[in-house]
Amino acid sequence: MVSKQQRTMVQNFWAGKKVLITGHSGFKGSWLTLWLNMLGAIVSGFALEPLTPNDNFVLTGLETKINHCIGDVRNYNSLHEFFRKVSPEIVFHLAAQPLVRESYNDPKATYDINIGGTVNLLECCRHTDAVKVIINVTTDKCYENKEWVWGYRENDRLGGYDPYSSSKACSELVSEAYRKSFFNTESYTQHGKSLATARAGNVFGGGDWQIDRIVPDCIRALEEGKPIIVRSPQAIRPWQHVLEPLSGYLQLAETMYNNPTAYAEAYNFGPTDSSLLSVGSLVDQIVKTWGEGSWQGHTNQDAPHEAHILKLDITKAKSHLGWSPTWDIKKAITETITWYKQYKTTNIYNLCCNQITDYVNNNS
Repeated sequence: MVSKQQRTMVQNFWAGKKVLITGHSGFKGSWLTLWLNMLGAIVSGFALEPLTPNDNFVLTGLETKINHCIGDVRNYNSLHEFFRKVSPEIVFHLAAQPLVRESYNDPKATYDINIGGTVNLLECCRHTDAVKVIINVTTDKCYENKEWVWGYRENDRLGGYDPYSSSKACSELVSEAYRKSFFNTESYTQHGKSLATARAGNVFGGGDWQIDRIVPDCIRALEEGKPIIVRSPQAIRPWQHVLEPLSGYLQLAETMYNNPTAYAEAYNFGPTDSSLLSVGSLVDQIVKTWGEGSWQGHTNQDAPHEAHILKLDITKAKSHLGWSPTWDIKKAITETITWYKQYKTTNIYNLCCNQITDYVNNNS
């Protein structure tokens, strides 16, 4: 059986397509940029500077392979000028303040970026005739978390205890308002645009160095020979390799391009139940795959609130798009540790391309 991802590569859907990615210098954005570059798309990116010299975007040399622009999505004029310059057909919106704990430290910036940035992005799309498909990437944390054991579905109530989660729920509401007011499927022939949102689980992979994310925290400690400090070892999350949701975004965008009125909705892209692990169990597997190391649980009663359990229902993506996860948690961790073991000595662009090719070839 040939997967949809393989058919996409064979049929060259993306070849020559003009794609704009906000947040392309970030962790997920860099992998999406690289994958689209491999598929022959004409990629333009609008984002802040990379976080560190060892970010995936930097080590893969993507700046020289795409139309790269440093900018802030809070600046409407510069974003609109970039849209005018590159005239994209397909837009992926990934630019965000992505951290729960940082949202407690700076809630205003979190709301400005995650809500105001979404409004700016959608306004640019609204005023750019070339745009046909828009995917706003939000998060599994956009749901009102009731700490229940079953997965959240796309029609469950949105919410958010912390500023980050609520800002992403607001981004979803903004998208829904634009979809009804300006990009309504019933009047598609007038505006010619299809808008969807994508909600992914807890994503990890090579090249992420963000603070307050468990995998980068593990790598920093392992490289320094120190115990890994795990603040919520019992918390359960839907872990997945970065290529999993990205394959869903690509598949959704292609489907929307070919059938723009049928798929302009929200979609969850999460792992199978076997990849639902506690943070402590994930760290155990990381240490085992790394080959050495240890960790210590550290619970701070005064720490900001974070959800204990989070799970996504991916039935809709499976049934509507034919999408499903490919790599189990062991494979996801192995590929991630391979990146971090080799980033100082290996051609990272080639390593990432090989991992993407491996992922596509196994998706059958």
